[in-house]
Amino acid sequence: MTAHGISGGLPVTGSISRSAVNYSAGANTPLASMISAALVVLILVVPTPWVSLLPLPALAATIILAVLGMIDLTTLRDSWRYDRGDAGALLATVAGVLLLGVEEGVILGVVLSLATLIWRTSRPHIAVIGRIAGSEHFRNVERHDVETLPAVLMLRVDADLYFGNVDAVVDRLESLLKARATQGRVTCHVVLVMSAVSLIDTTGLYALTEISRSLRAQGTKLHLTEVKGPVMDRLQQSDFLGKELSGQVFLSTAQAFRHLAAEASQAG
Repeated sequence: MTAHGISGGLPVTGSISRSAVNYSAGANTPLASMISAALVVLILVVPTPWVSLLPLPALAATIILAVLGMIDLTTLRDSWRYDRGDAGALLATVAGVLLLGVEEGVILGVVLSLATLIWRTSRPHIAVIGRIAGSEHFRNVERHDVETLPAVLMLRVDADLYFGNVDAVVDRLESLLKARATQGRVTCHVVLVMSAVSLIDTTGLYALTEISRSLRAQGTKLHLTEVKGPVMDRLQQSDFLGKELSGQVFLSTAQAFRHLAAEASQAG
């Protein structure tokens, strides 16, 4: 670079199309560029009418070769098998680039990806859980053979609680309580397992407050377990833990299970 600066040279680089051609031909050293230069000189020496129509087809073939190397059908196939939403965004991006232009197609892909993310987070996975017999592990009752307490509903919310999904959490809880009541099952305790919750915004806090008040009016206590440190710090700055929470905050789900099981045993 210093020699270039002293002699007035200019920085140069190779084109992607020529690099793609060299790579496809198996070139490994700068000798390929020397051979290419020699061939160009040879072509210039040959009478030009013979090669006057050659540049455009050669350029087209070079560009096609370079672009074909960028097409990755494996990623599309894997996305289609694993996540149809990502595959749809990918196909929409390709269609947008072909029909609208590169910039418009990329913007379309970004917008669709963000829309997919918002749609997914607005419908969080909420699992009713129970304890694996003889252990302190808790799993989805629909996937595993687990132990549950008759008067206790334990829910694991697998997402942050924010304005976009709190309604879905409330609706899910209400539907579960209604289903249990229809079956003649009394619910004295609701335990929210917060192991997957890293954020509770103001709307989420208000939703938890309303849930606690509603459950208290029904004679049901709301408990929290496995609350992460940053989430607990923010909850402690509010009135929720001191005034609104009708139950307790447990360090672990196993601790909550043992405590409520002992309480049920004493009441029985």
